[in-house]
Amino acid sequence: MREILAELRRLAVLAVPLALTQLGNMMLGIVDMLMLGRVGREALDAAALGNLWGYAVLTIGMGVVLGCDPYIAQAHGAGDGRALGLTVQRGVVLALLVSVPVMLLWTLGGPALVLLGQAPHLAAEAHDYLLAQLPGAPAVLLYVAMRSYLQGRGITGPALLVMILANVVNVGLNYVLIFGALGLPALGAVGAGISTGVVRVVMAAGLAWLIVRGELHAGAWVPWSRAALDRAALAAIAGVGLGIAFQLGLELWAFQAAMLFAGWLGDAPLAAYTIVLNVASCSFMLPVGIGMAAVTRVGNLLGSDRPREAERAAWVALSLGAGVMFAAAALMYGLRHELPALFDADPEVYALAVVSIPVTAAFQVFDGVQVVGFGVLRAMGRTRQAALVNFVGYYAVALPLAYWLAFERGHGITGLWWGLTVGLALVATALLAWIAARGPSTAGKISLEQR
Repeated sequence: MREILAELRRLAVLAVPLALTQLGNMMLGIVDMLMLGRVGREALDAAALGNLWGYAVLTIGMGVVLGCDPYIAQAHGAGDGRALGLTVQRGVVLALLVSVPVMLLWTLGGPALVLLGQAPHLAAEAHDYLLAQLPGAPAVLLYVAMRSYLQGRGITGPALLVMILANVVNVGLNYVLIFGALGLPALGAVGAGISTGVVRVVMAAGLAWLIVRGELHAGAWVPWSRAALDRAALAAIAGVGLGIAFQLGLELWAFQAAMLFAGWLGDAPLAAYTIVLNVASCSFMLPVGIGMAAVTRVGNLLGSDRPREAERAAWVALSLGAGVMFAAAALMYGLRHELPALFDADPEVYALAVVSIPVTAAFQVFDGVQVVGFGVLRAMGRTRQAALVNFVGYYAVALPLAYWLAFERGHGITGLWWGLTVGLALVATALLAWIAARGPSTAGKISLEQR
């Protein structure tokens, strides 16, 4: 018991600032939705659809960069500073490379949303919202690479500090650009997009400045050289990253596909779905932080040849994820009337959101278990298995069931949420079974050939 409590403390020290950082990242979008909700339903829906396409694409780029995670965590555990430095440099290279297709696909957002059955006037506004964010694409990917570098070394404060600053900047810029101030016109959703792009540049620049100014790269850095462009090493990181990309993407796309279904139900269901998704996403940031802590902790232990301790850390993290989400579920249910009111929605949207929140509360524990489980697999470098689990859980079960309940059985937006709940339950169960059979105690170290 003493060892379990000690591990719990170590995970909590890592997880709390990571969760707060992720919550801060989520708040950037929440603030956009809160402020655009005061502009009108059309602005809210346009931003929601723009984010649907934007994050669907960006998630793949982020996943590729996150392929650095197990290499960084295990190199730190092994005390290999040279490997750490080279890995983050290669992460930066990959971030710049993948930002090109991300930006190109963002320019196709409007036509893509029309092909996906969304209203042309909303798709056009969503398109402009995405174009306003283009400069932020490479910046957010560079930020991810640097955050992973620090996270793998157990350094969590700088990313949290940058996120707090980003939220302050975002509120000010949103006010000026969305509603019009300081002599500037009111730009609505496009103003929110400009603000998002600027904030992402501030985040990347701020984190880079803190790393250099605080010498946080000391002992884990090498001068830039051609080794950062080593094709075999870049391919190895990208190979792990693609597994992460599809694991993250398949989950995100499932919730976004359900958003498209909500759009087919009408403007009010789409706005209500967006509100409830934002509420659920806030609580989701808690186990996301725990999952990131599991990547670091399990990866560090595997890198230092302590697989049994890594196994214990994995199960403590899974238990912690389930526990915090049980509390989140109770809180969401208790505040089911108050939470939608924060978005200042019209009565129809508010009513739909209120009846949906109890369903989302039902899947909180499953959501906590699955995201921490994916963190454990990422620490082990077993990312393709995670993608397979998500594909089956969401696309063979969750989405077909959600469509059937919403349209064939006439349950509307609550049918969408019940379908997703069943899928999450299956994904969480499969991950627990996988980790029980082939967890960290069966895994070996992974490494890149350094040149």
